[in-house]
Amino acid sequence: MANPAAGENPYGLLQALEQGGAIAWTVFIILVIMSMASWYILFSKLIEQQRILNQGRRMRASFWSAPSLKDGQSKLEKNSAYRQIVDDGLLAQDQHTRLTDLVDQHEWLTGSLNRSSALINSKLSNGLAVLATVGSTSPFIGLFGTVIGIYRALIKIGAAGQASIDAVAGPVGEALIMTALGLAVAVPAVLAYNWLIRRNKVIAEQIGSFAIDLHGYMVSGGAVKPETVRAAPAPAVKK
Repeated sequence: MANPAAGENPYGLLQALEQGGAIAWTVFIILVIMSMASWYILFSKLIEQQRILNQGRRMRASFWSAPSLKDGQSKLEKNSAYRQIVDDGLLAQDQHTRLTDLVDQHEWLTGSLNRSSALINSKLSNGLAVLATVGSTSPFIGLFGTVIGIYRALIKIGAAGQASIDAVAGPVGEALIMTALGLAVAVPAVLAYNWLIRRNKVIAEQIGSFAIDLHGYMVSGGAVKPETVRAAPAPAVKK
């Protein structure tokens, strides 16, 4: 390798990749791809989750105040999670009237609404396995680069006959950089996975509550529905 110019760091990332050769470049490219996939999944899932959360707020503001279930259905956005549950509930209600064997309406609607909610939650979990895989495997991929760097340092020591700094600084620096890259990819992936899982639980709770309320509304013929208007808090009295 050419002597570095004055003030140039001879042990930077590019220098480590040049010294490591094909193996170092392969490890680096794999980690970059894994990092890009993690960030893409994080932002795409955040957008998807926020869209459903916004749909829930709009549903609570308009759906239960509708005079009938059909009117409430028309107020929900097409292809939204909440519209899907209502559509499946109405379809199950219509199918129940055509059943030849006696099946309790309560059980039939419960199964249909639970299945609809499960499909939504399953869709929300798509991609999270990639984050879990990246978070668990990228440190080991970086460790592979670390092992190769240490191995090259030992070869240089054996060839030089002594453990001089000049002989081992490059390979050891390469090994440490690979370790750092593996951790830099793993830590955001693990944090993103835990964050998205927590947000999915919140959405699942909201979806489940809506399905329960909708079930009660349907089996009672509209007589049972959640409270939508709460009394406004009394204004604070200034002292």
